[in-house]
Amino acid sequence: MLKTFKKVLVIAPHPDDETLGVGGTIKKLKDLNKNINLLVVGGHLPPLYTQKEYEKTEKECRKACKILGVKKIFFLKKIATQFNEEPVSRFNKSIENVIKLVDPDLVFIPFPDRHIDHKLVFEACMVCTRPKKNSKIKMILSYETLSETHWNANYIEPNFVPDVFIDITKQYKFKEKALMKYSSQIKNNKARNIQAIKGLATFRGSQNSKNFCEAFKLIRINF
Repeated sequence: MLKTFKKVLVIAPHPDDETLGVGGTIKKLKDLNKNINLLVVGGHLPPLYTQKEYEKTEKECRKACKILGVKKIFFLKKIATQFNEEPVSRFNKSIENVIKLVDPDLVFIPFPDRHIDHKLVFEACMVCTRPKKNSKIKMILSYETLSETHWNANYIEPNFVPDVFIDITKQYKFKEKALMKYSSQIKNNKARNIQAIKGLATFRGSQNSKNFCEAFKLIRINF
């Protein structure tokens, strides 16, 4: 099915979300010569973090995406955990502008999990990707982000129950190499590290008799 798509947009709340949730699939799409684009909505910016911290994660993101094969990256540079302080219409419009510019037929969006930024980006994406007459979007998939997605309160909050699995056995090593570029995010992190992503990819693979998989929740399909 991936062969049918031409232009892809991955929407990530922060740098590293794209690698954690879609890294192997991005590389697989690149191997199929697809046009891959990434929108990073926010990051570790002042006043909660230093400008230097943000610049480091942006550089890490560019290095990771080079390994995965992302063609172009858009950084909106919104302040992490403060997305809700911007008027909803303005926040949504900033994401919609990139979607219109890229004009994708396949879109990956974050699952609305424990992280407030993930929820807000999900909500914005659902508004911006509504089926319209001139939309070329054929499929929207929601991805899991290691740790945040699995910290929801079961049955009280939405649970990530995937129904789409993509075999990344041949691409897994690139996902791992890309994540290693995020030294600021995985160093001394028990929830996000190489062992953790390998464990999750192995588990998702075992659900489908594969070595490694990435899992997604289908939001919409239109062929």
